[in-house]
Amino acid sequence: MFKSLVVIAVVVVILIAAAWLKLRGPDIPYEQVEAKYRDDASRFIDLPGNFRVHYQEYGDPASPLLVLLHGFGDSYTSWEGWSAQLKDRFHVISLDFPGHGLTRAPVGYQLTGPALADFVDLFAGALALPKFAVAGNSMGGGAAWQLAVRHPERINALILVDAAGWPAEKPPTKIPLAFRILQYRAGRALLRNIDNSPLIEEGLKTDVYDKSLITPQFVARWAEFQRAPGHRAILMDISIGAQASAGAAILSHIQVPTLVVNGENDVLVEPSSARKFAAAIPGARLILYPQVGHLPQIEIPQRSAEDLAAFLLTQLPASQSPAASKPPVPAVPPAPVSSAHAKRLSG
Repeated sequence: MFKSLVVIAVVVVILIAAAWLKLRGPDIPYEQVEAKYRDDASRFIDLPGNFRVHYQEYGDPASPLLVLLHGFGDSYTSWEGWSAQLKDRFHVISLDFPGHGLTRAPVGYQLTGPALADFVDLFAGALALPKFAVAGNSMGGGAAWQLAVRHPERINALILVDAAGWPAEKPPTKIPLAFRILQYRAGRALLRNIDNSPLIEEGLKTDVYDKSLITPQFVARWAEFQRAPGHRAILMDISIGAQASAGAAILSHIQVPTLVVNGENDVLVEPSSARKFAAAIPGARLILYPQVGHLPQIEIPQRSAEDLAAFLLTQLPASQSPAASKPPVPAVPPAPVSSAHAKRLSG
């Protein structure tokens, strides 16, 4: 009997070791990741605090400036569709947050809405950027409204894309497995050392309405960015429950034109949150997209980009309007939207 237990124990240890060897994912050197993913639009700038920030830049610097902020675990690549659609009318900058994409960050950096807003302020100051429209998705949306509150002098328009920050009335209908594991210290420790491709795939397919958008190549790019040195430590140290919460009192101070968009089928940030953002921000406009999930900029890039362009065309001062310097490109057919499309709400 004892010998049998020993044999079983040895087999279990071997299986665990084999699973670990299969799952473990060592860091990929920055130089290797950069060589694979940087391109002609890539720019880098060193910021105080030991940041080496990667961003992509498109369009004429004389055109109205649009700064794009991605979500948790994502990168500048989230905005490739928007950048292609808008670069003839806007000066587009999409940056990588600390611990994301090709941006290098100091050990121990904490991902919070206020910290990310201050990071964008630091970035804008270092580049001496003029006032800009800022658009953010998910965590980046949380950073965008925090930027509008903490550094209002930086921006002239705000676009929230399935933005994080409004406290949910009830738990999301479906939480990606990675987020559930992140709730536990042991889980976070595990995720720092393995190839998270299976969890990334499951999470992204939860995010979007059309699962076919999440290809093996799409997942591999996410996973390789996350395996850059130090990135997983930053990502896995996030305290989701400690993020700043939006509310009518704080959002009522936002005084720039605001567009709030959300997928009607988003299971992470449900449309009710978007309605509350739009109601709390004075004069905000709301667009809800049917059969779209958490990532409109990826799921319907042309339609969502054209809605943004149309909004900015009517809201920016004439001297900053795209029409003042660029002829419009042919628009794609308007998106089929819900009855809330372009509904103007007051705070």
